[in-house]
Amino acid sequence: MNLQNPISSIMTSPVKTLAPEDNLQAAKDIFVENSIHHIPVVSEEELVGILSKTDYLYFLKPIHKDSEEQYHNHIILKNYKIEEAMTKRVTWVSSSDTIKTALEIFSENLFHAIPVLDHGKLVGIITTHDIIFRMLHPKRALAE
Repeated sequence: MNLQNPISSIMTSPVKTLAPEDNLQAAKDIFVENSIHHIPVVSEEELVGILSKTDYLYFLKPIHKDSEEQYHNHIILKNYKIEEAMTKRVTWVSSSDTIKTALEIFSENLFHAIPVLDHGKLVGIITTHDIIFRMLHPKRALAE
């Protein structure tokens, strides 16, 4: 993999998104249906945050399946909004930035996904998984 290639060469696009007013159930549905771990949060086409699976799981109470509180998480999923769980200060890159730029950002921070914006609009997302997968399998598509 050439680290000078643009992020657009390996980013995921289009991107599943949420709105700040969506409930956590909407996030659960996206996480489960798409096997992803990060969802950008967009309001009126502007990136306002990102929800990681860790952010989402923080709100859920770990309960035993036979617990009397089995409906507790259902209530949380329906009543908490994305804006209550999302990370609001988000680092982003442009699609023309290099893969090396993304790696430098990842190496200096503890997150694993960076939204990709062009002219203020969300056009993709780059994750540590995208980079590792491409390094190990340069000829295979991510969907495989």
